Amino acid sequence: MRIIRDYQYVTPADRGATAAIGNFDGVHLGHQAVIGLARDAAPGAPLGVLTFEPHPREYFAPDAPPFRLMSRAARASRLEKLGVDRLYELNFNAALAGLEPEAFARKVIADGLGLVHVVVGEDFCFGKERLGTAEDLQRFGAEMGFGVTVAALIEGVSGQVSSTAIRTALTDGRPRDARQMLGHWHRIEGTVVGGEQRGRELGFPTANMWIDGLHPPRFGVYAVLVDVQDGPHKGSYHGAASLGVRPMFDGEVPNLETFLFDFEGDLYGSTLSVGLVEFLRPELKFDSLDALITQMDADCVRARDILAAL
Repeated sequence: MRIIRDYQYVTPADRGATAAIGNFDGVHLGHQAVIGLARDAAPGAPLGVLTFEPHPREYFAPDAPPFRLMSRAARASRLEKLGVDRLYELNFNAALAGLEPEAFARKVIADGLGLVHVVVGEDFCFGKERLGTAEDLQRFGAEMGFGVTVAALIEGVSGQVSSTAIRTALTDGRPRDARQMLGHWHRIEGTVVGGEQRGRELGFPTANMWIDGLHPPRFGVYAVLVDVQDGPHKGSYHGAASLGVRPMFDGEVPNLETFLFDFEGDLYGSTLSVGLVEFLRPELKFDSLDALITQMDADCVRARDILAAL
């Protein structure tokens, strides 16, 4: 998959694609449906996704609490797995944000990227102050020579599938409900960093990862599926993970500490993808380290049973 970040400098080989347009945070079932329609719209054309970085919401409200379900790297990895050939990850800046809807359609879609067909959701808005609608895009496409498909919103078991609904499920500690909307387990991806070695001292060595910039799921302990994506221990594992601020040790900065079952080795510097499967319990502050160890043993037994049944 090729990544293109500037619509004004596009090689001939990267033009002529069909593309789904949106932010694609989480790459949920609704996003996947839009990408599927883009794939079918122009058989033989490269399949593209047109998105923005930073997320427009981050650009306009940089001090707002973290809301993203996945990092840009995790999003790119998920899109590549879906067969996307071209990721148009455009730099979202003042110039791009200031384009009127018609100028966006002409300068970015038609002249800049040379897209032959685009697919958007029916609630799609674009251009300066989000004044352009899906209907406007269809009109511009007819005038400028690119096709436009407007996709209906996807309904899930609990209602409309959206990144907002997924965030709510994760905040409530309902990762299985999030999975129903995502079509895959919600994953936190990142590099393993050095910790304070407390897990090792307690007999539960953990791989520690920061969750900066990501929407924090409910703090607590989870049964998890772990993919080590690189290094000598590359592979898939089962485990239990603690997400939060470690109240037993007066922590302040949220992180994810993952204990891989039946694993021996050094994971520092490796990239992990940790899938949240089931919320086991909230964070707790115990009266003693022995009480904590007893609870961790019970957490691991329960996590093993849950994961074995998948």
